[in-house]
Amino acid sequence: MSETAQNTAEIEKSEAAETPNYIYDERDLSWLDFNKRVLDEAGNLELPLYERIKFLAIYSSNRDEFFRVRIAALKSLIKVGKKQVKKALGFKPKVKLKKILKRLESHQLDFNHIFKMQILPELRENGIILVQEKEDFSEKQQNYIRHYFRSKVMGYLQPVVLSEDRGAPFLQNRHLYLAIELKKKSDIDENPAITYAIVNVPSDNSPRFAELPKKDGDFYYIFLDDIVRENLPSIFPGYEVIGSYSIKMNRDADLHIEDEYTGDLVSKIRKRLDKRNIGSPSRFVFDRSMPEEFREFLLNKLVLEEENLVEGGSHHSLYDLFSLPNPIKPKLEGKKFPPLPHAQLEESDSIFNALDQEDCLLHFPYHSYDYVLRFFNEAAIEPTVTDIKLTVYRIATASFIANALISAVKNGKKVTVFVELKARFDEQNNLRWAKQMEAGGVKIIYSIPGLKVHAKVAYVTRTVNGKKKEYAFFGTGNFNESTASIYADHGFFTTDSSLISELKQVFKFLTVKRNYPTVKHLLVAQLNMVARFEELIDREIENAKAGKEACILVKVNSLEDEKMINKLYEASNAGVKIELIVRGICRLVPNVAGMSENIKITRLVDIFLEHARVYYFHNNGESELFMGSADWMHRNLYTRVEVVFPIRDEKLKAEVMQILKFQLEDNTSARLVGENDKNTLIEIAEGEPKRRAQTEIYEWVENGCSECEPLSF
Repeated sequence: MSETAQNTAEIEKSEAAETPNYIYDERDLSWLDFNKRVLDEAGNLELPLYERIKFLAIYSSNRDEFFRVRIAALKSLIKVGKKQVKKALGFKPKVKLKKILKRLESHQLDFNHIFKMQILPELRENGIILVQEKEDFSEKQQNYIRHYFRSKVMGYLQPVVLSEDRGAPFLQNRHLYLAIELKKKSDIDENPAITYAIVNVPSDNSPRFAELPKKDGDFYYIFLDDIVRENLPSIFPGYEVIGSYSIKMNRDADLHIEDEYTGDLVSKIRKRLDKRNIGSPSRFVFDRSMPEEFREFLLNKLVLEEENLVEGGSHHSLYDLFSLPNPIKPKLEGKKFPPLPHAQLEESDSIFNALDQEDCLLHFPYHSYDYVLRFFNEAAIEPTVTDIKLTVYRIATASFIANALISAVKNGKKVTVFVELKARFDEQNNLRWAKQMEAGGVKIIYSIPGLKVHAKVAYVTRTVNGKKKEYAFFGTGNFNESTASIYADHGFFTTDSSLISELKQVFKFLTVKRNYPTVKHLLVAQLNMVARFEELIDREIENAKAGKEACILVKVNSLEDEKMINKLYEASNAGVKIELIVRGICRLVPNVAGMSENIKITRLVDIFLEHARVYYFHNNGESELFMGSADWMHRNLYTRVEVVFPIRDEKLKAEVMQILKFQLEDNTSARLVGENDKNTLIEIAEGEPKRRAQTEIYEWVENGCSECEPLSF
């Protein structure tokens, strides 16, 4: 059984024997409702048009990954066929898959309605025509389509005529194809038989959208698919084209890297990366207008099962809408949020000198990520710097940080980088950079078999006038300047010796891969994280029972681990007020009498992806606040290396709480999560202004994060 399938079994297996009255939402259905929340934003007529188009693209991208990973894992479980394994799951994979596909079908209908009945007409109203059906092209446009095809597309095509006695072509994972019905032109046979063919749409080599010459003052854009479609007669000379239909294959994209504690993991990753695109089918999407006879032919020819078939429209992979041009920008686009300066760091000639004065907390993407780049750039050339260490989970394709580290080695610094090779869909990029940094003299430490290192941490050592100075960076997001512009995260620079001392122990463990470190201030998965979170919740429970004020606020991407959910249920029953901000998966069911009546869950979906994890415990007024990259999921708490760090400076704590206050008071982009993971609109009382957290946070950061109001529960 694959690693993903095993994890699916583990996390879904109920612990309800000890807590028979506790209930949980299903993980995958919960995630689907999060993605539906993304789709809802695409249908939000109050948003600018191209912002809504972006949400369509995000929804499509999320859905595609879901099929490649989660659906593939479920199908892997179905194929196991062992009754004892299925019994241990606590659910029937086939039944669950049926529920999921039904939910997905409903969402797809909503997607189609938004795209065809809202987005396309509004584009047309603004003089932008995205060609969907056969257009009445002008002669100039027809000539352009032929020229574009012959000069920029034709050379990438691999047309294949299918026959009963010939094997089927292999359809690459996520690639686009046209399935074509043909009739051979013949003077002899008056009624020639139907012939089938497949040709690729080379969107991996050519832009998905091409601009045609204007017509009647309007801008025209055509899918690459339709450029190929318009030129099918020249691809299949001697045939008459009867019909053409878009198809796409999703394949199992999990690398199936089990928890192996021996062997060369790097070489295993390299070998299995090539297998990603030849995995078993998890979804075959086809144009719903395709004749049934043709569909059955492909089903048999491609050795598919009925459950692989998913009806779609005339165009697939609509995550490419990210690249749809806007010829009249900035019209139809949302407000821009250029990254803002941080006064403390901006006013200092040296980031190290600034940190010598006080710790610094950055809020991305509101604050500029350039300060993180500057941290590594200065470390690379600063003569007093001797050592640099950091972890890499997802690195930018063109990474300034990696280049700075290579420069640091050339400047005589000792640089050590832990590179996680099991970061799904980033393995190839991580391997490439690891090889490049290693060639540049950087000491590379590769993945620990059986564990993913998800922590986002770094530290730098300087020697100034014979004295050692140390600086650490703790993040909730990756060292990735590309995603930092769209992910809402936090970055903490500190010279706190108690935190740095423990961080160094963590790095030592990653280096020698033995002797687990002893930590007290940091919360480290595998060591003290779960126990410490339980202690913090238990303290709130005791305070509530003693009649003291007791509150918990947790913000995570996903809340899935039943052990942590049970503790929150217990706290709710004791009278602890609990506020949760959960972006994605949420298996906790709120507002159930005798279980979760003191728990409120907010889901926030807006232009920036909420990515930070924050954990707040009131502690009768002596609050404790932690941040990190650990979701409350089984994998983060028990099978990864995560580092959660405290924020102890009262000024910085107030900044984080102010951001959480903005988010909890959002009545525009936020929704309340109800039973069965329903997204409920937040009612706006008469006379109450509309509040949008991300806009208010930006304005607050722009004013220097000055005024922080206390958050009341």
